[in-house]
Amino acid sequence: MVYTISSSEKLRKSAADAETKALLYLMNFHEDHEEIHYFIVDFFNDLTGMDRMSDKLWDIQSKGASNSSPKALGKELVTLYKNFVSEFEFDSFILFVGGVSNTVRIDSTKNIFEIDNIDPKALDKLKEGLLEECDSKTYIDDADVTTEKIDEFLNNVLFVVDDKEPSDYVKSIIKDHIALIPTNDELSTIFNEIRKIQSDKKNNFPVEGISITSTDQSLNYFRHLTSGQIKTLVIGRIINRNPFDKGCPIHFIDIYNSFPFDMRQEALEDCKLAFSRALFNKNATEGFWLLFNETYNKIIENPNKNVEEIFSLLDKNIKHGCPDFDVLSLKYFIATVKEGLQNDY
Repeated sequence: MVYTISSSEKLRKSAADAETKALLYLMNFHEDHEEIHYFIVDFFNDLTGMDRMSDKLWDIQSKGASNSSPKALGKELVTLYKNFVSEFEFDSFILFVGGVSNTVRIDSTKNIFEIDNIDPKALDKLKEGLLEECDSKTYIDDADVTTEKIDEFLNNVLFVVDDKEPSDYVKSIIKDHIALIPTNDELSTIFNEIRKIQSDKKNNFPVEGISITSTDQSLNYFRHLTSGQIKTLVIGRIINRNPFDKGCPIHFIDIYNSFPFDMRQEALEDCKLAFSRALFNKNATEGFWLLFNETYNKIIENPNKNVEEIFSLLDKNIKHGCPDFDVLSLKYFIATVKEGLQNDY
């Protein structure tokens, strides 16, 4: 079983925006988003989601155009089709587009739909566009382009029409905790940072012509991000500090110095690991954001109180809702947030 990378591309800003929106759609809005751990950039396709152990793949082709015709949509499906007929198994095929012409959908209110919502005449044009594009690509064998395979493929495609601003995609990471949400300008800045990281992955070094024999080997080339990295970036911007910076937060030093000398570094690392587990634990996402929101508010409301005092003010049920923290690691977390916010008061 061999898969060869056949093409990669440099993008205009609008196309780069579409790819970042597609990433954040997959991370926060797709029905399987809690399963997706890796986001692989410009390797199998514009973007491919992968679960933690490379057992499932979600493949996305993104297009920034805001008024795509049925035939244009068909042409955009070609790299998804390439992966459909490859020896690798992809669990989902998604075409993420900026918009479609009014001739495409039967029900124009549906922005996430399958081919049963595509007008029959439009579907014929879509197939025509896909066939033309398959014929023009050397990386698709003629034997793989059959009516039966195309019909089977189209029945597995999810069409997603972008209906959100960049700030909305970033806001979705923070869930519904309004007190934590930065301004739209700040959210857009975070979006641009994610786009730059994504673009840097794409432009790091060429992968065209590389062959792999299993999907997990795609990670060897480090053209991927993780949901945890993106969450860390967002939290860092909220509290004006990288939560995993080296060293001990200023507001944790008194607690740190009370530890036996030969246990200090190990205890500090344990606190950081607990923070990391809490942030990345998809089974307790709501609990983490509730705790973050509670901690954030208590620090803002009580800027002169120390970590021990803030800890005592936190709601007991909210503390218990984030099981990765214990007493010491939660105090470390409070200190980290407090240090990041100290310039605001």
